[in-house]
Amino acid sequence: MKILIIEDDKALNNGIALSLGSDTILQAFCLADARTLLDSSVDLIILDINLPDGSGLDFCRGIRQTSRLPIIFLTANDMEIDIVTGLETGADDYITKPFSLAVLRARVNAVLRRRQPGSNVFCTDRYEFDFDNMKFLVDSTPVELSKTEQRLLKIFVRNPGRTLPREMLLDRVWTDNAEFVEENALSVAVKRLRQKITDVPIRSVYGIGYVWEQQKGIPGS
Repeated sequence: MKILIIEDDKALNNGIALSLGSDTILQAFCLADARTLLDSSVDLIILDINLPDGSGLDFCRGIRQTSRLPIIFLTANDMEIDIVTGLETGADDYITKPFSLAVLRARVNAVLRRRQPGSNVFCTDRYEFDFDNMKFLVDSTPVELSKTEQRLLKIFVRNPGRTLPREMLLDRVWTDNAEFVEENALSVAVKRLRQKITDVPIRSVYGIGYVWEQQKGIPGS
């Protein structure tokens, strides 16, 4: 995991970094620093609200316009309205100071666990697919998928970079009646996914089937 800490108190920032030392840690002491360090390989942000060059709330709002990257607020703003505002802004969690480093580690692990491979959530900087709750976002915009399209999409995102034969996809998507499915049913389902999900990385492999081309995803991919 690569975690970006945005905290202007250098002693606290260093303490958090040491506490999370098993991960790759990036440290920023203001929003300007954070913007230079933030890239698609960051897996989670720990974010103060009161920073010397701006508000962490505004920074979070900016990220949420294009990404579901996990964000945990860590702040002295401990009023109920502060917590509600932080969560409504798009944070995955909200921790108030003073706090326990053990609790912070547990909260970080909990947020990351919700997006681990094997869960039913898949995230990249543009997509968030929650198969349990049947919520599918493309650039933060909801997309309606049929049950067949959901099953097919789930197989693709669980097998990135692997060429999936047509016969296997037919067996696993149409589990009850694969032998009676029309020959072009799979082609139609793939076509609909391509129409509904902008730039979906499903590539046809001539004479074999399809492949979900490898992408950098937030844990959960």
